[in-house]
Amino acid sequence: MRIKRRPWADELYAENQDLFRKFPYDLRGKWHEVFKNNQPIELEIGAGKGGFITQLAQNNPNKNYIALEINEMALAYLLRKQAEKRLTNLFLVVGNADEVGQYFAEGEVSNLYLNFSDPWPKSKHEKRRLTAPNFLRKYHQILATDATIQFKTDNQGLFIYSITTMANEPEVLIDKINFDLHHSDDNVGNIRTEYEQKFADKGQPIYLLKSHFKEEKNERI
Repeated sequence: MRIKRRPWADELYAENQDLFRKFPYDLRGKWHEVFKNNQPIELEIGAGKGGFITQLAQNNPNKNYIALEINEMALAYLLRKQAEKRLTNLFLVVGNADEVGQYFAEGEVSNLYLNFSDPWPKSKHEKRRLTAPNFLRKYHQILATDATIQFKTDNQGLFIYSITTMANEPEVLIDKINFDLHHSDDNVGNIRTEYEQKFADKGQPIYLLKSHFKEEKNERI
């Protein structure tokens, strides 16, 4: 995601340091202290401008939400929303997806959302795809038993890749595959991201994949 740096972003970050953290290695295993409660913690990796997770947090005050995004300018748009709303169950993180195991302790995250991730179409970049085997193993570390991974995309190639990858991962069980989310029963209650609305307006199908890990956890990377 390429977003032009805006002059207001630096001042916004400076004035709202209580609403976000950069690379929160020291908060691993301590997120309930951040939220000051023991509610389940759900995570969106690649939150972008945050329309999805902001609405999710508003709809579910009995859960906590963390928005993880490496692009500081994209997250600045979400920070601006959060500075206005001050949702007590939403916290923002500037961080790398491949470091999630350093930000969260084992079993600390109740559900994971991957929305319209970069497809990284070149084969040499496969390990950067957020549904690649190396990422799935990281998610397995941080997700609680029975936690769900919800993945949405407009990219059919990435969708097929993700299905294949999860199907070949012995500890992953696929729960749902939907090739046209917006024209199905799964669309009831679906919260659209900014990208999702953009693609839907063009008539492009939106793909949905849900999965979870087996209960028994073997030693993993």
